Amino acid sequence: MPERTITSEQELRDLYGHPGERAVAKERPVLNADCRAFIAHAPFLVMGTAGADGRCDVSPKGDAPGFVHVLDERHLAIPDRLGNNRLDGLRNILENDHVGLIFFIPGREDTLRVNGRARIARDEALLDRLAVNGKRPVTALVVEVEQAFMHCARAFKRAGLWEPARWPDAADVRSMQRMIWDLLPVKPPGQTVEEYERDSNQRLQTLY
Repeated sequence: MPERTITSEQELRDLYGHPGERAVAKERPVLNADCRAFIAHAPFLVMGTAGADGRCDVSPKGDAPGFVHVLDERHLAIPDRLGNNRLDGLRNILENDHVGLIFFIPGREDTLRVNGRARIARDEALLDRLAVNGKRPVTALVVEVEQAFMHCARAFKRAGLWEPARWPDAADVRSMQRMIWDLLPVKPPGQTVEEYERDSNQRLQTLY
């Protein structure tokens, strides 16, 4: 465990300094034309939430580019589709409506960050608008934007995220299904781990 920890913002500033003018000026309280264009091309985002007790969750959301709909300069709608029904993020939002979003476009190393407040909507017209292949999402997260700004590419450059030549060989990392198999208190009767893995992968093909 670390012995030297930071306990004040002044200590942080002494180490890191203050943000430059551009880093401050880029933040806006609305979605301008550039933010809207980025969201329209983004097939993936991650959403951070926290419950009333401070319990945090980060959830991935993905679909075809533009799956998040910008309703106006202050509001966007995120469809919540078929999943595992843990509802970690949604339960947090019921207790604490603050959310943080990061939008990704494959191949681009900069990202769009949006912070705001969310509510879980069941408006029929909105769900119809967000339908894919005739199937509506169960709910939609309507986020009221408080901050929107671009984030620089340094993390992606360091990670080589879009550079296949730099990707690690993860062949020795077991599949999620095999990890879960070991954690099941009772195994599915008459099923081997190979069959469990195959069936789980088949279920994942149902996207909507």
